[in-house]
Amino acid sequence: MTLKRRWLRAAIVLAMAAAAIGAVCPLNAQTKNPYAGDAKIAKLGEFEFRANCAFCHGLGARGGGRGPDLTRTPKKHGDSDSDLFNTINNGVPGTAMPPNGATQQGVGMTEEEIWQVVTYIRSVEKKADAKALGDAGHGKQLFYGSAACGTCHMVNGKGGRLGPDLSGAAAGRSTEYLKESLREPSKRLAQGISEAMKEFSQEYETVSVTAPDGSKYQGVVLNEDAFTVQVLDTRETLHLWDKGSLKSFEKTRQSLMPAYDEKVLPEKDLQDLLAFLAASSSGGGK
Repeated sequence: MTLKRRWLRAAIVLAMAAAAIGAVCPLNAQTKNPYAGDAKIAKLGEFEFRANCAFCHGLGARGGGRGPDLTRTPKKHGDSDSDLFNTINNGVPGTAMPPNGATQQGVGMTEEEIWQVVTYIRSVEKKADAKALGDAGHGKQLFYGSAACGTCHMVNGKGGRLGPDLSGAAAGRSTEYLKESLREPSKRLAQGISEAMKEFSQEYETVSVTAPDGSKYQGVVLNEDAFTVQVLDTRETLHLWDKGSLKSFEKTRQSLMPAYDEKVLPEKDLQDLLAFLAASSSGGGK
């Protein structure tokens, strides 16, 4: 084999190896944000965020019905720039957070565009201070006492199962979202607990059922298909029915949760509840 042919073969082998490495290496090979603190890049990141992320995380990254508030720190799945990059690019298995470009929302982002989004998120972050919200100790008393939140909701393994688990609620949702959920619970129903990876997952819809034997139940829908429905009733008993066998089956978007207006829950008590949720989300308040 001539020297020229050997050189050509070596060049081809190297090119193929480089292509293979590029194919298997994840996009997050770079761990440092090259645009950290750049206000102009943050504006570009806001555009990418609106196109690819705002559907779940809301405009301004303040959280939506499905995605958490990204203006809060620390983040649940890691708080470094590289952690944010990895979460955006690879998604979070078992949650509604998909890998980059895996859904019909947006068109997927390049490495540069993901770093732009990370820079934008950093530009809108604000640290939450549980003490500034209210008295977390009193909030805990309210949660498991007179406000009766713990009858339906669980925090760090303690409480009911009828409503969403609130263990990380303050870290994942904005203060405004949590306030609205208490004051007007039917305005925006929470996402269901068992189908997080669906594009449009089951919500906590209220259902009234008359069973084949005439027994009546009310609860929340956990799972439903064309033939069956799975319901958790107000006594936290799980039922699975063939829909065709039911005497009646009625769903409503009126939440089972009562509205906590200012007469029921004064503003100071509301702030104390939020402080308890914030402390619980950061590892305190147990």
